[in-house]
Amino acid sequence: MATLLRTPAGRRADALVERVGDGPVLVLAAQTEPQAAPASPPPEQTGRALALSDVIAVPSGPGAALIRWAYRLGVPGHAMAAPFRRPQPLRVLATVESPNRGDRAAGTALRAGHFLVHGVRLPISGLDFTGSARPAPGVERVLHSFAWLADLAAAAPRAEATPLAERITALWLDAHREPGKGPAWDVEFAGLRLVAWLVHAPLVLSGNDKRLKSKILAAIADTARWLDKRAPRETAGLGQVAGWAGVVAAGLLLPHGKPRRLFGEAGLVKALGDMVGEDGGVLSRCPAAQLDAIRLLTDLIACYAAVAIAPPPALMVMRELLVPPLLALRHGDGALGSWQGQAAIPADRVNAVIEASGVRTRPLSAVQGWGYQRIKAGDTLVQFDAAPPPRARHARTGCASTLAFELSDGPARVIVNCGGAALAGGQVPARIAQGLRASAAFSTLVLDNANSTAVLLHGQLGKGVETVELERRQIAGRGREATRIEAAHDGYAQRFGLIHQRILTLSGDGTELAGEDILIPTSSKGKRGKIGFAIRFHLGRGVEVQLSGDKRGASLLLPGGRLWQFRLGGDRAGTGEITLSAEDSLWVDGDGRPHATEQLVIEGLALRSGGQFSWLLKKTG
Repeated sequence: MATLLRTPAGRRADALVERVGDGPVLVLAAQTEPQAAPASPPPEQTGRALALSDVIAVPSGPGAALIRWAYRLGVPGHAMAAPFRRPQPLRVLATVESPNRGDRAAGTALRAGHFLVHGVRLPISGLDFTGSARPAPGVERVLHSFAWLADLAAAAPRAEATPLAERITALWLDAHREPGKGPAWDVEFAGLRLVAWLVHAPLVLSGNDKRLKSKILAAIADTARWLDKRAPRETAGLGQVAGWAGVVAAGLLLPHGKPRRLFGEAGLVKALGDMVGEDGGVLSRCPAAQLDAIRLLTDLIACYAAVAIAPPPALMVMRELLVPPLLALRHGDGALGSWQGQAAIPADRVNAVIEASGVRTRPLSAVQGWGYQRIKAGDTLVQFDAAPPPRARHARTGCASTLAFELSDGPARVIVNCGGAALAGGQVPARIAQGLRASAAFSTLVLDNANSTAVLLHGQLGKGVETVELERRQIAGRGREATRIEAAHDGYAQRFGLIHQRILTLSGDGTELAGEDILIPTSSKGKRGKIGFAIRFHLGRGVEVQLSGDKRGASLLLPGGRLWQFRLGGDRAGTGEITLSAEDSLWVDGDGRPHATEQLVIEGLALRSGGQFSWLLKKTG
């Protein structure tokens, strides 16, 4: 593969969108890698292309374009959908059967009187629904997006769940009488809330309290009108997509909705193009956002099915495009890697969303904007962050993780990243969230205890890595070919005059991962003096480490009994001795629980004129 220069977010999906009339046309492709061969293998294939080169557009033409234009100007939907007729009474037109399922444990906790968020139980009666006290971000999201409706539906029959759903909804409505006031009216929350109300309408509208039913219907209509105005002004990302999804769902399930639906579809397809890179990875580079986007599109497509209207093919295309990158971040245990502030989202949660989507595909192999390289050989799987962090406008809980990697051997994780910054405020103390976003919380090299990209407050990122140079190729090895990836970032170039290059080579049988961390001066003259460095290898939960007698190696015993050896190679730093030590670390699991773990740390001084440090991870049993 030729050397590539990567920009932080890659190309957007709408870079492959052309305009035809009034409708954007998607021409998208994603390369996926082959699955393991079945018992009777078919002819060998190197990859299956999801090549969607047909013209797939939102319905256009003079009539649809005129309706969108008029609705955008404020012409009421009923005036266009049913002119000269009295508006129909406000009601939900159909019952939605979404294949998405909620978290049964969280639903059971609700029935017991508690919200369960990131492993923390919060009494319903003690919550401030107004949000004036600003709870932890995870609590705020669950509360205001009404994601809990799916959890409750998964834990109880409708007749038993409805009274509780009505009670919580009534508490929320009493706290939010005016649209647009407070954190509950973040566009992402409002869009997700509107979709949840419509998808789970039987839970909140089938009770006997007619007054409450009238209030909920009014809130649905008010939210839809508010999103009509706000979604177009929201910045690109999942928030804008959620806002437009709410508009489309209301257009499908409320009376006289066709004008709103046509208006929303055009906005939604454009917003998806702004959020998703050309290979299907969201530009926030966040696995949780990728998962949320797939789930949201599945709910929305179910809304189309409920009213027997065919969704725009672009929505089906986009959902299918989103799945392969997510699969590429699954380890041998089926859970996701810890990237961009997220913890290791559990396998059952990932599997449920993928199964509900109905998309049957393979992990992404030809990585572009998503930026996570994946190497698999035998039972060994490597994930490598070989792209810059997301741009500030796309970052959710941005982390300085460039050139970090994770390694798993079957279901056991050998090398990990700490993860969990986005779950702060639950079992993860908020005071350590900033540290979990730092380069030192990732398995990579750190210079002078500085982040490769500046970590700012509220999930934002500052200056640092702008480009990553990448080369991936197959090389000759013992038996099967080995995979070699070379990547270099410029995050330390301005401050220290050094480029960090990392080379990872995984043997064809998956028993050896050889690594080199190289510091390259940006100027031919270089700088005088020395600079401290640390190369960190955070170890998976349950990995037992024993340093060798010469302090240049370590044995890593995995929970399942397999043994890996870590060995420090020769260094060409010209500064004398470097040390290998075992230090405390932590790892946050997918339920937000922090676990005490250990890390291997290579430390020393490197010359400002450059240095080279090699190491080897080898499976021996």
